[in-house]
Amino acid sequence: MLTGKELILATKPFAKEIRWKSWYVTITSFILLVGSIYCTMPLMWDYFKAHYAMPPSAGIIFRIIASVFTAMMLSRFFIIFHDYQHHTILRKAPLANVIFTLFGIYMITPPNIWKRSHDHHHNHNAKLFSASIGSFPIMTRQKFMEASKNEKMVYLAIRHPINMFFAYFTTFMFGMCIQSFLSSFRRHWDSLVVLIVHVAVAVYLFIHFGWLTWFLTFFLPFFLSQMLGSYLFYAQHNFPGVVFRKNVEWSYTNAALESSSYMKLNPFMEWVTANIGYHHVHHLNSKIPFYRLPEAMAAIPELQQAKVTTLKPHDIAACLRLKVWDADQNRMIGFDEMDQSSGLVNG
Repeated sequence: MLTGKELILATKPFAKEIRWKSWYVTITSFILLVGSIYCTMPLMWDYFKAHYAMPPSAGIIFRIIASVFTAMMLSRFFIIFHDYQHHTILRKAPLANVIFTLFGIYMITPPNIWKRSHDHHHNHNAKLFSASIGSFPIMTRQKFMEASKNEKMVYLAIRHPINMFFAYFTTFMFGMCIQSFLSSFRRHWDSLVVLIVHVAVAVYLFIHFGWLTWFLTFFLPFFLSQMLGSYLFYAQHNFPGVVFRKNVEWSYTNAALESSSYMKLNPFMEWVTANIGYHHVHHLNSKIPFYRLPEAMAAIPELQQAKVTTLKPHDIAACLRLKVWDADQNRMIGFDEMDQSSGLVNG
């Protein structure tokens, strides 16, 4: 059975980009994204009304469907952007750099802060006592019980489903832009620029095309895609069976296999999420292009013993109920398993 460095070396054959395929998935996904955005605008529907007899209700239904599909394409392209930020695909390609830099700005994800925080996440995933930069914070049961009321509230607020639901505002606008800028305005001045550009585009759409176009073209796709992205990121490292270790006991390989899930999805959702569900494989070797992750898992038996979660309601509920790491039981637990005398507020 392969472990440690041997297992990482076994993934190396799959950590080779197929250049034409990287360009193919990037260009086709970009075209679908732009096309779906266009379909949310009234322009296309005006064309259909001028040439065909269509009931008025058909237009809004068509645009709502296009808006939801735009959210899916934003999710897919964001994960392709994420691969590019790992230097996994299209490295040293000037056109790709332009496309993904502009996309990072569009998604209110300044590439600079995203890459640094995400690299930190990969290097410290599942460590109990390290900064929660780029990830959801983890407290041990003991630390939580000893924390001040304010510390408890902040910790629970970050991990709360409402925070993930409103990730567009909390994680992306506030966390990625405002918080990073306030932490170091000289280093993260681009975070403020990105936020200003984002708000300016929203205002322009609202004033020139009306609230409905702003809502379907801009707000709803961002809201849905960033809500999905926030939950996926949470569930990939907060699921029943996840293991967290003290820093001295931590290893990169164990963090990938024990603390990163395989999210089993249907083929369509695998396509929408660009195989990010194969998260344990991605954490083992982030240089494997997303389109080769299933290939790597199929070829290496050790990767087939992954801890599984899904987007089914009962699995989502099981992930969301987890609050703190219980060192005695060596697992994450919810409030229902904690002493009532610990002074917790039911969350």
